[in-house]
Amino acid sequence: MTESAATRVDAWLWAVRLYKSRTAATAACRGGHVRVNRVAAKASTPVKVGDRIEAFAGRERVLEVVALLDKRVGAAVAAKCFVDHSPPAPPRMKPLRLRPPGSGRPTKKERRQIDRLRRPSA
Repeated sequence: MTESAATRVDAWLWAVRLYKSRTAATAACRGGHVRVNRVAAKASTPVKVGDRIEAFAGRERVLEVVALLDKRVGAAVAAKCFVDHSPPAPPRMKPLRLRPPGSGRPTKKERRQIDRLRRPSA
């Protein structure tokens, strides 16, 4: 953890392990997926303790900065550097098993039933 007054938002997002690489964090900033205090952020936007960062990394994440980081650290240390105010993640759905495995090629009737399940509006 550094004692500096501010650090770049892309470096901080990478250091707290929200993105796998700094390049991915920079691309997210360029793509408009990162906001600092509700304002669209460039990769070089400075982040200070107390700032609120909204980022889309697989799902919407809302983080409050508690400590500044310049370098990537372990997951346990990184978790102590922010407070997560994100909405809960949506539940994961199990894949729909339409037919038992190994039952061969579907008949015309079975194929139509599968199509109806996949596209209920048609």
